[in-house]
Amino acid sequence: MMANRQAIGTEYLIIGNSAGAIGAAEALREVDRHGVLTMVSDEPYPAYCRPLLAKYLAGERTVDEMLFRPADFYAQNDITLLSGNRVKRLELDSRVAHLESGEQITWNKLLLATGGVPIVPKMGGVDKKGVFTFLTLEDAQAIASFARNAGRAVVVGGGLIGISVTEALTKLGIGVTIVEMKDRVLNTILDEEASSIAEENLRQAGVAVITNHTVSEISGQAFTEGVVLDSGEGIPCDLVVIAIGVLPRTELTLNTEIRVNRGIVVDLYMSTSYPGVYSCGDAAEAYDFVYAANRVTPIWLNAYIGGRIAGHNMAGIRTEYRGGTTMNALSYFGLDIAAAGAVTPSDETNCEVISRRQDGIYRKVVLRDDVVTGMVFVREIEKSGIVFGLMRDRTNVSSFKQGLLADDFGLAYFPEELRRERLRTPGSGVGSRSAALGEVERLVSGE
Repeated sequence: MMANRQAIGTEYLIIGNSAGAIGAAEALREVDRHGVLTMVSDEPYPAYCRPLLAKYLAGERTVDEMLFRPADFYAQNDITLLSGNRVKRLELDSRVAHLESGEQITWNKLLLATGGVPIVPKMGGVDKKGVFTFLTLEDAQAIASFARNAGRAVVVGGGLIGISVTEALTKLGIGVTIVEMKDRVLNTILDEEASSIAEENLRQAGVAVITNHTVSEISGQAFTEGVVLDSGEGIPCDLVVIAIGVLPRTELTLNTEIRVNRGIVVDLYMSTSYPGVYSCGDAAEAYDFVYAANRVTPIWLNAYIGGRIAGHNMAGIRTEYRGGTTMNALSYFGLDIAAAGAVTPSDETNCEVISRRQDGIYRKVVLRDDVVTGMVFVREIEKSGIVFGLMRDRTNVSSFKQGLLADDFGLAYFPEELRRERLRTPGSGVGSRSAALGEVERLVSGE
């Protein structure tokens, strides 16, 4: 594609092509319609919705139905997309990106929206055929091809990725055993009560769940024949999916002045410690408004919003990130769950917990100084968007906190002044926050 060109000059260079990268590109084009904009992605596809990978694996979505933006998005926004290309090294002082193909790109402003990489623990046999991770479309395609001749699978990890791939494999008629090293599934986003409901739901769907154990070895010759747990127990299987989680992808920052903690550290403008270089999404360590500190929060919507903040700042419009937090809306095996923030506070002495469980429905809100800092809704999640809005806006709910879990909770419960404010202020009311959570639900459900 670039054989006759040794270097490409661009005003804006975005490394990545997922939620954060697209958010940044859209924000840039809102401000600057003509500045040269180049995106580099090591995947050969246009941007697609990663939350829909399980739908694709189950045969419920095609690639075209997974696209995050229309196929002509890049042309319509005058974006040069170098897909199937990998940046191997950055020279920050000279503002040059070196591609594995040998070409170079010079930039004025740079965004690192590099995403994450799967966590693959040390275990024997991970190189056997039939062992996969589940993060990209290529992963889903490889699993789908292999699964045609598989009858039993082991999913290593009982978190969001593990549960989603488990449901997809089950829909394909494959028996699944989940092996989770902690004492409960979905332990990073749910409290014990909600985790127990989720686990029971999995078992009712025919999924075997093993907790408090890890896989020490994958057995077989060239192909997978089973796994061996740390207890010595063997579980026969034809297919293994390692779904423990992701780590921020930060290799391009090696030997640079860009500060990295767990992820690439950014300020409230999504700027890194090096001038003119920004980061967002799964690669970044950005402000979490619940913990009042920078944290890695690999959430699709956070990536998109963080990308938009970065894009505006790259284009010269100073815009501050209000912060994100963990927020998930999921629907697996017919069970709807919405959770956000600190659902299991570490310092319970300074927190107030309001919860309700009845007829299989579970709701919980965690408050600190009468401000919502965490929430879990199981089965009936319609009101979760309103509660998340209060949480996101740091609203004092002291006068109506007992109504937060009511079946009919809504604006009518708000004090008159707050109700008027929500109805009067565009973009800051219940509807906007509910829509934000609804966007996650839409991506997960594929609607």
